[in-house]
Amino acid sequence: MQKRPTFDSAQLMRRADELISAASNRYRITVQVANRAKRRRFEDSDNNDDSSMKPVMRAIIEMSDELTQPEIIGE
Repeated sequence: MQKRPTFDSAQLMRRADELISAASNRYRITVQVANRAKRRRFEDSDNNDDSSMKPVMRAIIEMSDELTQPEIIGE
């Protein structure tokens, strides 16, 4: 039986569209999402964390949260 994602596809698409719209370069934001997803995948495999959300989905959600809530970045 498949696990259901915690976010629906419409919300995920809206967040991805917000990321692309806010970026000055579509290619660069795509590469950033891919790199973050790759990094999260390795972190999850190290922690043996069996997450129901795929790394790319999680990266899009995290990056869109950072875009809309800059206080969570903490830089």
